[in-house]
Amino acid sequence: MTDSAERKMRFLYALRSRGVTDIRVLTAMERIDRGAFVKGLFADRAYEDMPLPISCGQTISQPSVVALMTQALSVTPRDKVLEIGTGSGYQAAILSQLARRVYTVDRHRRLVREAQELFRALDLTNITAFTADGSFGLADQAPFDRIIVTAAAEDAPGPLLAQLKIGGIMVLPVGQSDTVQSLIKVTRHETGFDYEELGPVRFVPLVEGLGPE
Repeated sequence: MTDSAERKMRFLYALRSRGVTDIRVLTAMERIDRGAFVKGLFADRAYEDMPLPISCGQTISQPSVVALMTQALSVTPRDKVLEIGTGSGYQAAILSQLARRVYTVDRHRRLVREAQELFRALDLTNITAFTADGSFGLADQAPFDRIIVTAAAEDAPGPLLAQLKIGGIMVLPVGQSDTVQSLIKVTRHETGFDYEELGPVRFVPLVEGLGPE
């Protein structure tokens, strides 16, 4: 077995051992090479189940968290998905394998520009990336079947709840500090919202406004 095949097998085994059982999600994680989204000093750690630093003081989430959030989102091939927090572009790339259309926004122009270059290089044509304040969502493209937020807010932001379709699902970390956060799944119904707690996580905070670059 080649090094890369063995590395991929260990990578998928780590995901399964953390509770990722959805075959479509595992297939997407196998197809999208995390190594393409990790640069410089940390490139050789791309296949470890850990978060890693990227530009603009942000991080690329650990693969098991990406997979568990994606699994909780229950994306179908017809879905239009909004991601808040493009970061490296890795989560959007995974979603592109599962959804009809992915819209992703980030407050840092540099991250959006670098992610767009990667999406083009990988021929991921169903992703549209914008520089925008993610706390307001993307009203022009709403409503969305699924929304995923990769930065922690104190509560689910009102504009994002409003942009979720009836029957839609949003997955996001909530918490008042960097140390105590919970991953929650929000399902919208005709009469309101259901909240389900999925477990503890740690994410960078959701910051309003655009980044400095």
